[in-house]
Amino acid sequence: MKTFPPDIGGIISALCADVGTSRALTVSLLIKYREWDQLAVLRVDPEHYNDPDSFHKDVLVTELLRKCEDLPTSFDREAVSRENFLLSEKQCFSSNLRLENLLYPGNFIPSAADLFTRSVLERARALVSDILGPFPNSSFDGRFGPGATFADKGGRSTIPDKMSSEPTLTSSAWTSLSSWRSTAWARACAVDGRLPVVVRGNRFTSVPKDCTKNRGIAIEPSINVFYQLSLGRLIRQRLRRCGVNLNEGQDIHRRLAREASTEGHLATLDLSNASDTICKNLVEFLLPPSWFQVLSDLRSSSTRFFKNSDSFVVLEKFSSMGNGFTFELETLIFQCLVTACCELRMKDPFVSVYGDDIILPTECSRDVISFLKFCGFEVNQRKSFTSGPFRESCGGDFFAGVPVRGHYLKSYPASPSDFIALANGLRRSSGRLFPLVYRAWRKCLDQIPSPIRSCRGPSVLGDLVIHDDEARWHLRLRNSIRYFRVWRPAKYRKVRWHNFKPDVILASALYGVGSGDPNTRSPWKSCGVSPRDSVLGHKLGWVPFS
Repeated sequence: MKTFPPDIGGIISALCADVGTSRALTVSLLIKYREWDQLAVLRVDPEHYNDPDSFHKDVLVTELLRKCEDLPTSFDREAVSRENFLLSEKQCFSSNLRLENLLYPGNFIPSAADLFTRSVLERARALVSDILGPFPNSSFDGRFGPGATFADKGGRSTIPDKMSSEPTLTSSAWTSLSSWRSTAWARACAVDGRLPVVVRGNRFTSVPKDCTKNRGIAIEPSINVFYQLSLGRLIRQRLRRCGVNLNEGQDIHRRLAREASTEGHLATLDLSNASDTICKNLVEFLLPPSWFQVLSDLRSSSTRFFKNSDSFVVLEKFSSMGNGFTFELETLIFQCLVTACCELRMKDPFVSVYGDDIILPTECSRDVISFLKFCGFEVNQRKSFTSGPFRESCGGDFFAGVPVRGHYLKSYPASPSDFIALANGLRRSSGRLFPLVYRAWRKCLDQIPSPIRSCRGPSVLGDLVIHDDEARWHLRLRNSIRYFRVWRPAKYRKVRWHNFKPDVILASALYGVGSGDPNTRSPWKSCGVSPRDSVLGHKLGWVPFS
């Protein structure tokens, strides 16, 4: 656990002093006396405020460190993620049992309320069928993602790395091998005599979420996720045809949340552990049989829960984060469940879903919350809003139409680029309250060497420049094009191509992996492929911006 750095303490102390609210004093004292656990669980409730500015002030000081991975709290973050995994499985078990009695009753005699609930689920099933349509008869191409797989860990997760290791899959995914055998990946494996290895399921791990807990995810076998990603793209396309645009969903939801915060006609709901609580029976009932069969074949039915262990937990959930189609599938399911429920009160209700972020008519919110609870989902009451002047969705927080989202420091800044990002985050999040943030902003700039501190420009250039007023921009004009002085990435970690065999290099090229620097004489030999988080250094430079 890292020690809290004094430069960050100085920045936050200046921010708290200038904001000047009682909450700012609380934050300042908690930092002074190293009460990190209390600071981590501190929250701001919009129901306790009457105007956007007073709420926004407290958000700026409360939220800054809440997601900081380096904050030295005493919470066992990995243990929390494992506990949440087991609790979600227990919740899915109860949901599967409840839905099995309702959807496949046998000798069970449903009540009138049960029959009514089933009718809503049947309507949702019809909506799912309309969106998905028939499953394509022709084979579909797989695709690689940027993350790790069951056998490919850490920095060895580039596309050529994945094609150089033994491919893994679950036994149920054998049906996809007829397509996989004709891929460039399979041909590269055949040259080395590498055959697919059957594994029982995925493996559990976690990634940082905030300074109190990690987020549990599952790392899938490589062939499974290769086709899961393709199915996710196919579901995304079908959703797009029916008006659900996931490519622009975040921007759409932020705009809707802003409108709802002034008009109150829409509610915003957020679900706790949404993907981990989608139970198997719900998916089987809602999806057409042909779609369910393919998705079921490619999902992992069990998880290796403990590291360095051969024991697996049989899953009650259908899929988790890490599965290549989970995001699109949960969007589809919530879109149809919420729409079917809202149709009880109105014709053609407006519903918009992005993952587990749900926007729906306010008058339907109570019905929807109860219905989702029956289906096994828990609405996050702290992040769901059905009344009042506040709404939030997809990273957009609005109080009476005013953006009031704070800046989240994910880790302690340690380089000029980190302090540029912090300065820009404080300026961007403060909005019209920037005068209260100005001194903290200046303290961020004090941590940046003078030559780099001169890189000033517009916000559209991101963290290549320090965002500032136009009068302070550092630019020059050539041939009627403006060039801005920037602090840009200049050195990257590369996995050199000579580490891979020719068949893997050829297959990588067919999957669209670039060869490296085209200006070198032998780019395939001298350059390579960049893994995730590959920036090793920065330098001063100029970028055109007309």
